[in-house]
Amino acid sequence: MKLKILVIDDEPHIVKILETRLRHIGYDVITGTNGVEALAKTREEKPNLVILDVMIPPPNGFQVCSTLKDDPECNQIPIILLTAKSTESDQFWGTESGADAYLTKPYNAEDLMNTVKSLIK
Repeated sequence: MKLKILVIDDEPHIVKILETRLRHIGYDVITGTNGVEALAKTREEKPNLVILDVMIPPPNGFQVCSTLKDDPECNQIPIILLTAKSTESDQFWGTESGADAYLTKPYNAEDLMNTVKSLIK
């Protein structure tokens, strides 16, 4: 059985790039473009990992992450925040929201794939 990753980003080209790379290395990929979809698809699909942009239509990625980490049925799912928000304050809020990893755009594809592999067990 293939491991499942949920990718949420409001930029279609980023979703497509991530989906293509993840499928190429053997993962099933589910996608979405906003916070409402992120919450619904995580709860319905129970992915093995979520890659989540911060600047998505509401709720934003910090809020989605925090909500999922407070949900007993979803709180064990690793979440990578992949975002253009790169200040110390942003990274602080990423940690506060419960993110398992915080990577900034532009991102190094190898670093992202290594982070995915280390969080999916």
